[in-house]
Amino acid sequence: MSEEQILLAHGGGGRLSQRLIAEEILSRFGSGPLATLPDAASLQLSGRNVCFTTDGFVVQPLFFPGGCIGDLAVHGTVNDLAVSGARPRWLSLAMILEEGLPVMTLRRVLDAIRLAADHADVAVVTGDTKVVKRGQCDGIYITTSGIGAALPGFSLSIAQIQPGDKVLVSGCLGDHGAAILAAREGFPAEHSPKSDSRPLHRLVEGMAELAAGVRFMRDPTRGGLATILNEMTAGQRFGMRIRARDLPFSPAASALAEMMGLDLLHVASEGCLVLVCAASVADGILDIWHTLPEGRDAREVGIVTGEHGGRVILESAIAGERVVDVPSGELLPRIC
Repeated sequence: MSEEQILLAHGGGGRLSQRLIAEEILSRFGSGPLATLPDAASLQLSGRNVCFTTDGFVVQPLFFPGGCIGDLAVHGTVNDLAVSGARPRWLSLAMILEEGLPVMTLRRVLDAIRLAADHADVAVVTGDTKVVKRGQCDGIYITTSGIGAALPGFSLSIAQIQPGDKVLVSGCLGDHGAAILAAREGFPAEHSPKSDSRPLHRLVEGMAELAAGVRFMRDPTRGGLATILNEMTAGQRFGMRIRARDLPFSPAASALAEMMGLDLLHVASEGCLVLVCAASVADGILDIWHTLPEGRDAREVGIVTGEHGGRVILESAIAGERVVDVPSGELLPRIC
């Protein structure tokens, strides 16, 4: 890396994040399961397939429309396991607390963690707590790790994606990042977007009978849908065509994005699943998702194509098209 200092943009999920990971992390640890940068590592333990993941949460503000750092930490780890084809089972919980943090704030966060874990049917089984001097962290930092049991039938890999496959999303895009921005800007909560922070494992388990047709899954957190699709197509012979008219955005997030000049394709979701599947199972997956609250806004939004290798093309509502690129800087720092 030519940069001599870490910038906020290095944590944004865009080009600088990719460079940091490739040059400083994968260069040292990328010879094993980390090489493909999975959301969760697929491991063998005593003859069983398990998935293991970890994530850090430094969101500001700690509380935002639709959630807080506590339930976000649970959902983020549960979802990394789910999109890796695993049933989440156990979580660890490590917290760094800042001197001066009101105990009532800690109680609210812990209660949110407990409720989210109960809702996702996972157990918090180990953890750690540290306290640092005033000014050395913003109230609370949380790290959660998770272990899940691999679900039968899923064999997920970008290498399996092929022309003709369909691109599905399970719900509205960009709501989480928009909610964080609205909270920071002091927008009234009743008029603000609500974070979509929620668990996704029921969507994955619900379509288990169609698992053989599922090629790849991710949740579009930092960098949004644009980053996830570009990661799928990078260096590949296939490309993707996405239809603007089919992309699901909530009215509140759309209004905020227009006001603030944001592209919601670059804005994070925390309760949305992006999936590439064989065309033969796409309608079946959507039918299953539509029966679940977290999948009621699910849609097919595009197709994998043998053209435009390595690129993502957005078809506009007026028959134009443009390349969807990865954000180069940090649109919204500290969103998770």
